Amino acid sequence: MTQPLAKHGISSVAVSLPSCGETGEKLGDLADDVEACRRAIAELDGPVVLCGHSYGGMIITEAGAEERVTQLLYVTSVMPEAGQSQSDLIGSEPAPWLQPSDDGTVGVDPDMIRELFLQDCDEVTTEQALARLTRQSIVPFTQAPGQIFWQQKPATYFVCTQDLATPAEVQRRRVRAGVRLVEVDAGHHPFLSRPDAFAQSIAAEVDSAEPTSP
Repeated sequence: MTQPLAKHGISSVAVSLPSCGETGEKLGDLADDVEACRRAIAELDGPVVLCGHSYGGMIITEAGAEERVTQLLYVTSVMPEAGQSQSDLIGSEPAPWLQPSDDGTVGVDPDMIRELFLQDCDEVTTEQALARLTRQSIVPFTQAPGQIFWQQKPATYFVCTQDLATPAEVQRRRVRAGVRLVEVDAGHHPFLSRPDAFAQSIAAEVDSAEPTSP
């Protein structure tokens, strides 16, 4: 996604999440993921727009507290209110593609991910995505963000209309009052299946939130 956004003059950074084991052997929780996002923001210059995909919406909701964050973008995600965890919003029963374990982690069924999450991606992209699958701590899904910043800063929710895992009508019900809704003709991972078109959508939202000169 870096190159498609760069074509619009937007530099981007993907934050490595402790809860997914991307920063070390010890799996972190939601607070650790938020802190990783804050550290990434601190290393950047100028205003920052946060984009949260799926579980990432929980992270940006709190990390949006950082002063230089000007806008929040949610992609087929959840928008928690105060005190709400992801399991509160989507239910505590694991989805059929999830594979929880007694060690406190959860993984996913690759075949179901291929069928329901990556169905509109080409084969090379699909195989690359499946190769990156990892187990994640289950703890973050039971935790609520400490602060709710979609209520205080401009926010947009991207509904992915071809998402077979979270149907469009379910996504639309997740959009809070006062939040812009943009529909994208793509599955659960628009940045993989429609990178150029999705980059254009992001650029348009970023531009729409920028103050115009008098």
